Amino acid sequence: MAPPRKAPAWSWIFPFAGLALFGLISAFGLRMELDGSWLSIVLDASVALVLIGAVFAAVYHSEAIAHFTGEPYGTLILTAAVTVIELALIVSVMLTGESSPSLARDTVYSVVMIVCNGLVGVCILRGGLRFREQSFEVTSVNIYLAVLIVMATITLILPNYAVASPGPVYSDSQLVFISGATVALYGVFLYTQTVRHTAYFVPESDAANGLPDAPHWRRVILLNGTLLVVALIAVVLLAKKFATVVDQGISTAGAPQAAVGVIIAFLILLPESMSALQAARRDELQKSLNLALGSSLATIGLTVPAVAAVNIVLQEKLVLGLEPKEIALLVMTFAASMLTLGTGRTNILFGFVHLVIFATFLFLTLVP
Repeated sequence: MAPPRKAPAWSWIFPFAGLALFGLISAFGLRMELDGSWLSIVLDASVALVLIGAVFAAVYHSEAIAHFTGEPYGTLILTAAVTVIELALIVSVMLTGESSPSLARDTVYSVVMIVCNGLVGVCILRGGLRFREQSFEVTSVNIYLAVLIVMATITLILPNYAVASPGPVYSDSQLVFISGATVALYGVFLYTQTVRHTAYFVPESDAANGLPDAPHWRRVILLNGTLLVVALIAVVLLAKKFATVVDQGISTAGAPQAAVGVIIAFLILLPESMSALQAARRDELQKSLNLALGSSLATIGLTVPAVAAVNIVLQEKLVLGLEPKEIALLVMTFAASMLTLGTGRTNILFGFVHLVIFATFLFLTLVP
């Protein structure tokens, strides 16, 4: 479905409101604290609301641009915007409060579990309830899973067995190599998706309809591109303020530190998830899988190297290796994905299987 020709008011109000709110906080030296005062409650709620609104605005404008570029470039634009948001939130939380060397690992792991189980499960279940069965291009899913399995293994599992540095961490030289390997693998994937084998990733509806007829598409792209940049700047600026609230909230609630990664993952995936669900409802499961699995690849292929670079520069410890419990859930996720997505057709049982794994992941995160 094409986006409206006139952008909704919230899509430009929230980005500029984010800039204004950051300026207000900075000008008056306001501090983000959970002290129970009315000013603290209003300020914290405002930052959270405006940040979420700016995230949705960024995704909306990236989708508006994607409407005129077509698939698979549209999905790549959306993925790039989400990656910027994710990186801003992770780095902000890492540099806020107590040192959190495992935050990047927890966030990346949470994104993979939420996408491959929660989002994929809901899309398959929703589509199955509405259409009984849905089909997609098996080759594209095999490409996604092959790259994702390799990336997840070398970034989240292999650090447990490296001996150059004590603990589940890589040495600086190992981080540089692994970062280069993931970026190179992601680059080849992008070449495969956008140049070499584009047909594997393009939904039949998009292939049949082609690009939309828009006489003023350059003006529309320029406008939405400008608002997208403003929205991303607002997200980056408010991320550190939001990070303080999250850090204090987790400490006050006594929740496990891994819950921070889950919160960040949910926040950055929420708008993209809604787009994926809408596509599944329109019987466009291929587009849903592009959005879902593509975000997982971007998270590992782009976010991990960026976070590694920040940690090398700041000489901070970066814990990447997962605990045995998380490794078991990750391996089960990949095994289930190969079976449920290996036939090119889905039904409600496949979706429910993924949702059971997702529920197990959430429960064991809160009750380790």
